[in-house]
Amino acid sequence: MRMARRISRRVLLVVAASAFTLLAIRAWDSQRGPALEPWHTYRPHELDRDALARLDWAAYLKAEDALFEEVRGEVTRKLLPEERIPANRYFEGSPVYPGAFSQDWNRSFVLEPSGKPVGAVVLLHGLTDSPYSMRPVARRYRELGYVAIAIRLPGHGTVPGGLTGVEWENWAEATRLAVREARRRAGPSAPLHLVGYSTGGALAMKYALDALGDETLARPDRIVLLSPMIGITAFARFAGWLGLPAVFPAFAKAAWLSVLPEFNPFKYNSFPVNAARQSSLLARALQQQLLRYARDGRLAGLPPILTFQSVVDFTVSTPAIVSSLYALLPANGSELVLFDLNRSAKLGLLLLPSADAVLDDLLPAPPRRFKTTIVTNAGSDSGEVGARVVEAGALAAQSHGLGLFYPKDVFSLSHVAVPFPPTDGLYGSQPDPAEHFGVSLGAMASQGERGILIVSLDFLSRTASNPFFPFMLERIEDGISAVHEHPTGRW
Repeated sequence: MRMARRISRRVLLVVAASAFTLLAIRAWDSQRGPALEPWHTYRPHELDRDALARLDWAAYLKAEDALFEEVRGEVTRKLLPEERIPANRYFEGSPVYPGAFSQDWNRSFVLEPSGKPVGAVVLLHGLTDSPYSMRPVARRYRELGYVAIAIRLPGHGTVPGGLTGVEWENWAEATRLAVREARRRAGPSAPLHLVGYSTGGALAMKYALDALGDETLARPDRIVLLSPMIGITAFARFAGWLGLPAVFPAFAKAAWLSVLPEFNPFKYNSFPVNAARQSSLLARALQQQLLRYARDGRLAGLPPILTFQSVVDFTVSTPAIVSSLYALLPANGSELVLFDLNRSAKLGLLLLPSADAVLDDLLPAPPRRFKTTIVTNAGSDSGEVGARVVEAGALAAQSHGLGLFYPKDVFSLSHVAVPFPPTDGLYGSQPDPAEHFGVSLGAMASQGERGILIVSLDFLSRTASNPFFPFMLERIEDGISAVHEHPTGRW
């Protein structure tokens, strides 16, 4: 017994010493890089979940106006001379200052159809993102007669410091607020769709599950997920521990996983530890609820789910989408669309063996209860892509061309590329000149000498737009059952 106690003490001492050492290393390492700026240290006064539960849409927009004015007064108007530079989105004289555009897409927005709405769609953006990322899909829904409501999730669109204290339950409550407004505008019997990107995908699924057990919540008729955060990487799961040294003011930078210049008008470049922690907590709550409802047979009440996902994703876990969501779904008409690697890219020895076989390891053998569509090269030496489709319950795949091509300089899609067309003014590889936001991040040259940019080359090398966006819109449209006459003759 004494020997066991001694061993236990030694183990505890070793664990404590190891934890202390790791935290000390983290505290030391956090001091490297640029210093925290006002947009990192200032935390705007966002509404909490209780306040959000009591608000309607008009009151939320009024509170949002006050929030942006607060940031303008406490950050923009107090910038030091050395902070008033073109690459700072918080400087009013910057070409990327959001307040100078005809519309600030950091804010919540509603797109109304020309006539009475035939349905409503609620669109939920991703972590560190803004409603801007939901514009392309929202516009298509509006063209099809739907009223589109994209809400700015708490902590987003203002300053990165807004994410240092936010909780994921506030995002969930904001989702419910947006659905209430969707129902008010379209009516109780009109179709209701949810579209979620990244963390917004997790929120869409969480709402749909909550609605199964709460009759006061409107049930969605369809869910569309773009790079959804059903599961996260192992790093994100334990990221919260990295912020512990920040309890000491001298190590405040430990509360940040990255501190970068803020030159993107509609997305934070800097990333606080709390953002990773909250996304981890949300993903775990979602997975636990999915498993619990699957055991109870309650997932039969879910509507069809259509998901678009790159087979390689540095931000979220692609395998978790299959194992923690689609493997649990009933045969309800759901579909998983996977964007494969560019098999015609000549990467040779530079490609990880695991990446080359990622698609083979991802899906269970057919038959499956859900439809699977793989967008992949028509041939190993061809940039042309086709769709390889296995219908739900089928054993064999059927292939057809899409008339689309993988760009020669792109070897895969990325997590951030899926929601944006190549013509997007900010992220597109071929940005529309009619819509400019001060910088074209997707069309920048990514080759040159190191050491002259304010960001690493990794930042520019990540694919920023989706060359298969037209196909994605077609798949979304196929699930919208309402057909209406339109002046052009086609809706």
